[in-house]
Amino acid sequence: MWHPMWGWDGGWGWFGLMHLVWWVLLLAGAIVLVRALLRGGKPRQDSALQILRERFARGEIDAAEFDQRRQQLERR
Repeated sequence: MWHPMWGWDGGWGWFGLMHLVWWVLLLAGAIVLVRALLRGGKPRQDSALQILRERFARGEIDAAEFDQRRQQLERR
């Protein structure tokens, strides 16, 4: 049924390997899509804002600097 050049000794060969690669890529694409949808399309500036809040809470920056930097982050 299979021509020898299609696989290894008449087995599934390259067809089976490529079939496996196809499913792995399809699954990886679905995971990336779900993660993007769950994130809501928001840029990753939330982590920068969180760091800014933590620095303000520790007293490393004052309220004026916090407000200035927060406004800069929200404009992006």
